[in-house]
Amino acid sequence: MTSPQMASEPHASGASGEPNASDAFRSGFACFVGRPNVGKSTLLNALVGTKVAITSSRPQTTRRVIRGVVHRPDAQLVVVDTPGLHRPRTLLGERLDSLVHSTLSEVDVIGFCVPADESIGRGDRFIADQLSGIGNTPVVAVVTKADAVAGARLAEQLVQVDRLGDWAEIVPVSAVTHYQLDVLTDLLVARLPVGGPLYPEGELTDEPEQILVAELIREAALEGVRDELPHSIAVVVEEMLAREDRDLVEVHAELYVERPSQKAIVIGTGGQRLKEVGTRARQQIEALLGSRVFLDLRVKIAKDWQRDPKQLRRLGF
Repeated sequence: MTSPQMASEPHASGASGEPNASDAFRSGFACFVGRPNVGKSTLLNALVGTKVAITSSRPQTTRRVIRGVVHRPDAQLVVVDTPGLHRPRTLLGERLDSLVHSTLSEVDVIGFCVPADESIGRGDRFIADQLSGIGNTPVVAVVTKADAVAGARLAEQLVQVDRLGDWAEIVPVSAVTHYQLDVLTDLLVARLPVGGPLYPEGELTDEPEQILVAELIREAALEGVRDELPHSIAVVVEEMLAREDRDLVEVHAELYVERPSQKAIVIGTGGQRLKEVGTRARQQIEALLGSRVFLDLRVKIAKDWQRDPKQLRRLGF
């Protein structure tokens, strides 16, 4: 078991996963896993250097496996962000957990994310137990949100995380201040296999633009809603059309909720809230596409879609 005091000392790694000096180019996949709302998506964006995954203070924001590519002269690290692992209560939750487990079996190294500003809980212990049976894949424990606590509290959290399992390394980081992001990248890269680049230079994600746009709309819709609503919102981009004559992109999207009362919340009094969602989303989409955007949003009801296999397929899950 690695001592927390040694967590900031990166090493190179050979094919066996043991430290080994090598200047060969490395490439492969690292997966971030943790309970909901521990900062996995924010950390992914910080490592890649741009926004490829939406973030929110609401749990269970991530619903897809998002890949972000970190380019270095000596390596190409593909970071995979996953939905938060939890005990599912709906068919959607079951499918998301299945997605996480299948991803864990396919990557070269796993980053187990635990926040510095929250006590170790049952969710963390549940995931630690799951990771103990993952096989030979090395697991780096990542203590996120290190900027949110004082030094003594951070040191205490490192000790608690160390007791959760037999980790290859333990490293505290902050996506906000970029504290030790370079150390984390070194630790992950050191455990990748030797091999050439997997993505072209400059490509930061392989997510289709239409999916990214839908996620940005959902992120905007999550702001300021009641606690029960985020899990009930799904977004489908029905059409994206480049209008060269007007130098803009038309985006037509539909937001799905499960009940009429939720539709009323999303639209707001006199449609004001939906207008605010549209404004926030349009600004983000224009930054993504590098073009002016006309955004048309409609809100529809898909009753109990989180529990309906047919509707889940139609909504892309």
